[in-house]
Amino acid sequence: MRIIALWSVGILIGVMLGGSSITSQTNAPSSGAPEQRDGQHDWDTFFGTWKMHLKRRLRPLTGSNEWQEFESHDTTRKIWNGRANLDELEADGPGGHIEGLTVRLYNPRSHQWSIYWANASAPALDIPTIGEFKNGRGEFYDQETFHDRSIFVRYVWTNVTDKSGDFEQSFSDDGGKTWEPNWITTMERETPSQAQIAPNPDHRDGQHDFDFEFGRWKVHLKRLVHPLSDSKQWKEYDGTCAVSTVWNGRANFLEFEAANASDRIEGLSVRLFDPHTHQWSIWWANAADGVLDRVPTVGSFESGRGEFFSFQPIEGRWVQVRFVFTGISASTMHGEQSYSLDGGKTWKPNWIEDLTRE
Repeated sequence: MRIIALWSVGILIGVMLGGSSITSQTNAPSSGAPEQRDGQHDWDTFFGTWKMHLKRRLRPLTGSNEWQEFESHDTTRKIWNGRANLDELEADGPGGHIEGLTVRLYNPRSHQWSIYWANASAPALDIPTIGEFKNGRGEFYDQETFHDRSIFVRYVWTNVTDKSGDFEQSFSDDGGKTWEPNWITTMERETPSQAQIAPNPDHRDGQHDFDFEFGRWKVHLKRLVHPLSDSKQWKEYDGTCAVSTVWNGRANFLEFEAANASDRIEGLSVRLFDPHTHQWSIWWANAADGVLDRVPTVGSFESGRGEFFSFQPIEGRWVQVRFVFTGISASTMHGEQSYSLDGGKTWKPNWIEDLTRE
């Protein structure tokens, strides 16, 4: 089982999540829906750097009361004006070194947060744990398998201020009647001079493939409106994107926004490098729903060309997806997404972007 501690894992009890693809936003709320609290800035207090003390129960759900303790540092960054955020964590203790990444996305429709965790030792984003804050208390839930048994997992944030906070992960194997804490953390705000986040370098081939993209770009985008039909109706957009490094280049995230007179797209992409396969996994989320793709697009670069593939649900159908990076220079790049409905024999472009360095 993956590390369920730290920030997030799993899927919300009783909630079924759909995947997301690169589409334009729709933000209109359903008519007659009860008014809900707007929680898009619930994590604003956490932006900045922290030092943390962690306690992890060694054998959960066995009656054991033996714990390991870790010291860690964490840096949290704001994305989408607070409607999403990303943090990097490093922890050291008797159990070894943990280096992790958390992505939190806000869904403006459900007024809930989806939280995704990735460990540098096996870089893939977990399916999300989902929840919200009420009266200063954040509760997030998932269901998963632990030692071949289905259990519930709960994450609770309490006592949160701009200088400190507590969070606790617990397991339940009796349907939520009782909860056993297995990961307890206390947080304390760091000053910039105290911050020690410095991910371990890893010089395996491929980990710096996206270094060319770090920084800000102007974007011109063409998007096929009905990509699974015979339609030839395209929409054009202009906008910007910004790419930032994580884990010394072994991961990165992209913030994208583009608009025309009637439409706007705002998205986030998370890319993680696997040092074992020498491949990158890429996830996309649209600000309209705040949910990352269920399936990442996976691939690598060779001779200045990047090719990434996946099999995803698009408009109710499962299709093959290909994204290609070409024309890479210090000041330009070309990106093209295509769909295939015949097993990869033919590809139909539906997303064409040209980037120019700002």
